[in-house]
Amino acid sequence: MTDMRLKAADGSGEFNAYVVEPTKKPAGAVVVIQEIFGVNDAIRATCQELADMGFFAVAPDLFWRQEPGVNLTDKSEAEWKKAFALMNGFDQDKGVDDLKVALEAARKLPGANGKAGTIGFCLGGRLAVMMATRSDADVNVSYYGVGLDGLVPEFENIEAPLLMHIAEKDEYVPSEVVETVLDASEDNEFIDAFVYPDVQHAFARVNGVHFDARAATIANGRTAEILSDILG
Repeated sequence: MTDMRLKAADGSGEFNAYVVEPTKKPAGAVVVIQEIFGVNDAIRATCQELADMGFFAVAPDLFWRQEPGVNLTDKSEAEWKKAFALMNGFDQDKGVDDLKVALEAARKLPGANGKAGTIGFCLGGRLAVMMATRSDADVNVSYYGVGLDGLVPEFENIEAPLLMHIAEKDEYVPSEVVETVLDASEDNEFIDAFVYPDVQHAFARVNGVHFDARAATIANGRTAEILSDILG
Protein backbone atom coordinates (compact mmCIF):
# COMPACT_ATOMS: atom_id res chain seq x y z
CA MET A 1 0.00 0.00 0.00
CA THR A 2 1.32 3.37 -1.01
CA ASP A 3 0.28 6.71 -2.48
CA MET A 4 1.29 8.43 -5.67
CA ARG A 5 0.88 11.99 -6.83
CA LEU A 6 -0.68 12.73 -10.19
CA LYS A 7 -0.80 15.98 -12.17
CA ALA A 8 -4.20 17.17 -13.33
CA ALA A 9 -4.55 17.36 -17.10
CA ASP A 10 -5.79 20.96 -16.89
CA GLY A 11 -2.69 22.06 -14.99
CA SER A 12 -4.71 23.11 -11.94
CA GLY A 13 -2.67 21.09 -9.45
CA GLU A 14 -1.84 17.62 -8.21
CA PHE A 15 -3.95 14.97 -6.58
CA ASN A 16 -3.34 11.79 -4.63
CA ALA A 17 -4.03 8.21 -5.63
CA TYR A 18 -4.05 5.27 -3.23
CA VAL A 19 -2.20 2.26 -4.68
CA VAL A 20 -2.10 -1.40 -3.67
CA GLU A 21 0.19 -3.74 -5.58
CA PRO A 22 -0.33 -7.44 -6.26
CA THR A 23 2.22 -10.03 -5.19
CA LYS A 24 2.73 -11.49 -8.65
CA LYS A 25 3.78 -9.41 -11.63
CA PRO A 26 3.41 -8.48 -14.42
CA ALA A 27 -0.24 -7.70 -13.75
CA GLY A 28 -3.13 -5.67 -15.08
CA ALA A 29 -4.33 -2.54 -13.30
CA VAL A 30 -7.74 -1.40 -12.10
CA VAL A 31 -8.61 2.22 -11.39
CA VAL A 32 -11.07 2.13 -8.48
CA ILE A 33 -13.58 4.97 -8.63
CA GLN A 34 -14.89 6.26 -5.33
CA GLU A 35 -18.44 6.73 -4.09
CA ILE A 36 -19.60 10.08 -2.70
CA PHE A 37 -17.75 9.18 0.51
CA GLY A 38 -14.28 9.69 -0.92
CA VAL A 39 -11.39 7.24 -0.92
CA ASN A 40 -12.65 5.81 2.33
CA ASP A 41 -12.07 2.57 4.20
CA ALA A 42 -14.52 0.68 1.98
CA ILE A 43 -12.73 1.78 -1.20
CA ARG A 44 -9.38 0.91 0.34
CA ALA A 45 -10.71 -2.53 1.26
CA THR A 46 -11.85 -2.98 -2.33
CA CYS A 47 -8.37 -2.04 -3.51
CA GLN A 48 -6.88 -4.69 -1.25
CA GLU A 49 -9.32 -7.30 -2.56
CA LEU A 50 -8.35 -6.48 -6.14
CA ALA A 51 -4.66 -6.72 -5.28
CA ASP A 52 -5.30 -10.08 -3.63
CA MET A 53 -6.89 -11.15 -6.94
CA GLY A 54 -3.69 -10.23 -8.75
CA PHE A 55 -4.28 -6.68 -10.00
CA PHE A 56 -2.76 -3.31 -9.29
CA ALA A 57 -5.47 -1.18 -7.66
CA VAL A 58 -5.33 2.61 -8.00
CA ALA A 59 -7.94 4.80 -6.28
CA PRO A 60 -7.59 8.51 -7.17
CA ASP A 61 -8.93 11.21 -4.86
CA LEU A 62 -11.59 12.81 -7.07
CA PHE A 63 -12.79 15.38 -4.53
CA TRP A 64 -9.35 16.96 -4.24
CA ARG A 65 -10.44 20.27 -5.79
CA GLN A 66 -12.98 20.67 -2.99
CA GLU A 67 -11.33 18.87 -0.08
CA PRO A 68 -8.40 16.46 -0.33
CA GLY A 69 -8.46 13.23 1.63
CA VAL A 70 -12.20 12.82 2.20
CA ASN A 71 -12.93 9.65 4.20
CA LEU A 72 -16.61 9.30 5.14
CA THR A 73 -18.95 6.42 5.97
CA ASP A 74 -22.67 5.85 5.41
CA LYS A 75 -23.31 5.54 9.15
CA SER A 76 -24.34 9.07 10.18
CA GLU A 77 -26.59 11.87 8.94
CA ALA A 78 -23.77 14.40 9.16
CA GLU A 79 -21.56 12.29 6.90
CA TRP A 80 -24.38 11.83 4.39
CA LYS A 81 -24.97 15.59 4.28
CA LYS A 82 -21.30 16.27 3.67
CA ALA A 83 -21.10 13.52 1.04
CA PHE A 84 -24.05 14.94 -0.90
CA ALA A 85 -22.60 18.44 -0.68
CA LEU A 86 -19.33 17.18 -2.14
CA MET A 87 -21.16 15.32 -4.88
CA ASN A 88 -23.20 18.39 -5.79
CA GLY A 89 -20.04 20.47 -6.01
CA PHE A 90 -18.18 17.90 -8.08
CA ASP A 91 -17.40 18.55 -11.75
CA GLN A 92 -17.89 15.15 -13.39
CA ASP A 93 -16.16 16.12 -16.63
CA LYS A 94 -13.03 17.15 -14.74
CA GLY A 95 -13.38 13.96 -12.72
CA VAL A 96 -13.24 11.93 -15.92
CA ASP A 97 -10.14 13.87 -16.95
CA ASP A 98 -8.55 12.96 -13.61
CA LEU A 99 -9.52 9.33 -14.12
CA LYS A 100 -7.86 9.31 -17.53
CA VAL A 101 -4.67 10.57 -15.90
CA ALA A 102 -4.91 7.81 -13.28
CA LEU A 103 -5.59 5.21 -15.98
CA GLU A 104 -2.50 6.19 -17.93
CA ALA A 105 -0.38 6.19 -14.76
CA ALA A 106 -1.74 2.76 -13.82
CA ARG A 107 -0.68 1.33 -17.19
CA LYS A 108 2.88 2.50 -16.55
CA LEU A 109 3.36 1.32 -12.97
CA PRO A 110 6.49 -0.81 -12.53
CA GLY A 111 5.36 -4.40 -13.00
CA ALA A 112 2.14 -3.48 -14.82
CA ASN A 113 1.39 -5.29 -18.08
CA GLY A 114 -0.02 -2.21 -19.81
CA LYS A 115 -3.66 -3.23 -19.59
CA ALA A 116 -5.97 -1.19 -17.37
CA GLY A 117 -9.65 -0.84 -16.62
CA THR A 118 -11.98 0.83 -14.14
CA ILE A 119 -14.42 -0.21 -11.47
CA GLY A 120 -16.75 2.31 -9.86
CA PHE A 121 -19.49 2.45 -7.25
CA CYS A 122 -22.50 4.81 -6.96
CA LEU A 123 -21.17 8.13 -8.29
CA GLY A 124 -18.17 6.08 -9.36
CA GLY A 125 -20.53 3.70 -11.12
CA ARG A 126 -21.67 6.57 -13.31
CA LEU A 127 -18.09 7.68 -13.87
CA ALA A 128 -17.12 4.13 -14.89
CA VAL A 129 -19.74 4.31 -17.63
CA MET A 130 -18.40 7.73 -18.64
CA MET A 131 -14.96 6.15 -18.88
CA ALA A 132 -16.47 3.48 -21.10
CA THR A 133 -17.81 6.15 -23.45
CA ARG A 134 -14.93 8.63 -23.25
CA SER A 135 -11.66 6.78 -22.59
CA ASP A 136 -9.52 3.94 -23.92
CA ALA A 137 -9.89 1.79 -20.80
CA ASP A 138 -9.72 -1.91 -21.67
CA VAL A 139 -12.73 -2.78 -19.50
CA ASN A 140 -15.12 -0.88 -17.22
CA VAL A 141 -17.31 -2.13 -14.37
CA SER A 142 -20.17 -0.10 -12.90
CA TYR A 143 -21.87 -0.90 -9.61
CA TYR A 144 -25.26 0.75 -9.07
CA GLY A 145 -24.38 3.80 -11.13
CA VAL A 146 -26.70 6.79 -10.81
CA GLY A 147 -28.11 8.89 -13.63
CA LEU A 148 -27.10 6.40 -16.30
CA ASP A 149 -30.10 7.25 -18.48
CA GLY A 150 -28.46 10.61 -19.17
CA LEU A 151 -25.49 8.78 -20.66
CA VAL A 152 -27.49 6.61 -23.05
CA PRO A 153 -26.75 8.91 -26.04
CA GLU A 154 -23.05 8.14 -25.48
CA PHE A 155 -23.48 4.35 -25.48
CA GLU A 156 -22.71 4.26 -29.20
CA ASN A 157 -19.13 5.31 -28.33
CA ILE A 158 -18.49 2.17 -26.24
CA GLU A 159 -15.96 -0.12 -27.90
CA ALA A 160 -14.64 -2.08 -24.92
CA PRO A 161 -16.43 -4.36 -22.45
CA LEU A 162 -18.71 -2.62 -19.95
CA LEU A 163 -20.28 -4.59 -17.10
CA MET A 164 -23.12 -2.93 -15.18
CA HIS A 165 -24.50 -4.19 -11.86
CA ILE A 166 -27.95 -2.74 -11.14
CA ALA A 167 -29.98 -2.99 -7.92
CA GLU A 168 -33.65 -3.78 -8.52
CA LYS A 169 -34.80 -1.65 -5.57
CA ASP A 170 -32.22 1.13 -5.86
CA GLU A 171 -33.76 4.11 -4.06
CA TYR A 172 -31.81 6.50 -6.30
CA VAL A 173 -32.69 4.88 -9.63
CA PRO A 174 -36.37 4.69 -10.67
CA SER A 175 -37.52 1.57 -12.48
CA GLU A 176 -38.13 3.51 -15.70
CA VAL A 177 -34.49 4.59 -15.67
CA VAL A 178 -33.41 0.97 -15.33
CA GLU A 179 -35.59 0.03 -18.29
CA THR A 180 -34.12 2.84 -20.39
CA VAL A 181 -30.58 1.72 -19.61
CA LEU A 182 -31.36 -1.95 -20.24
CA ASP A 183 -33.02 -1.19 -23.56
CA ALA A 184 -30.04 0.87 -24.69
CA SER A 185 -27.61 -1.82 -23.54
CA GLU A 186 -29.19 -4.40 -25.81
CA ASP A 187 -28.03 -2.46 -28.86
CA ASN A 188 -24.33 -2.67 -27.95
CA GLU A 189 -22.43 -5.97 -28.03
CA PHE A 190 -19.87 -4.65 -25.56
CA ILE A 191 -22.37 -4.05 -22.74
CA ASP A 192 -23.54 -6.64 -20.21
CA ALA A 193 -26.06 -5.46 -17.61
CA PHE A 194 -27.39 -7.50 -14.68
CA VAL A 195 -30.24 -6.59 -12.33
CA TYR A 196 -30.02 -8.03 -8.81
CA PRO A 197 -33.47 -8.74 -7.34
CA ASP A 198 -34.69 -7.42 -3.98
CA VAL A 199 -31.54 -5.43 -3.17
CA GLN A 200 -31.02 -1.73 -2.61
CA HIS A 201 -28.38 0.76 -3.66
CA ALA A 202 -24.85 -0.10 -2.49
CA PHE A 203 -25.61 -3.79 -1.99
CA ALA A 204 -21.91 -4.57 -2.47
CA ARG A 205 -20.47 -1.82 -0.25
CA VAL A 206 -18.02 -3.31 2.23
CA ASN A 207 -19.64 -3.06 5.70
CA GLY A 208 -22.40 -0.88 4.21
CA VAL A 209 -25.89 -0.59 5.69
CA HIS A 210 -27.47 -2.23 2.60
CA PHE A 211 -24.82 -4.91 2.07
CA ASP A 212 -26.30 -8.12 0.65
CA ALA A 213 -23.86 -11.02 0.78
CA ARG A 214 -25.48 -13.13 -1.91
CA ALA A 215 -25.91 -10.37 -4.49
CA ALA A 216 -22.46 -8.99 -3.74
CA THR A 217 -20.86 -12.42 -4.15
CA ILE A 218 -22.57 -13.01 -7.50
CA ALA A 219 -21.73 -9.51 -8.77
CA ASN A 220 -18.15 -9.68 -7.58
CA GLY A 221 -17.73 -13.07 -9.24
CA ARG A 222 -18.83 -11.63 -12.56
CA THR A 223 -16.47 -8.72 -12.03
CA ALA A 224 -13.56 -11.02 -11.23
CA GLU A 225 -14.23 -13.03 -14.37
CA ILE A 226 -14.32 -10.10 -16.77
CA LEU A 227 -11.29 -8.40 -15.19
CA SER A 228 -9.31 -11.64 -15.44
CA ASP A 229 -10.38 -12.20 -19.05
CA ILE A 230 -9.48 -8.70 -20.20
CA LEU A 231 -6.59 -7.62 -17.99
CA GLY A 232 -4.81 -10.95 -17.61
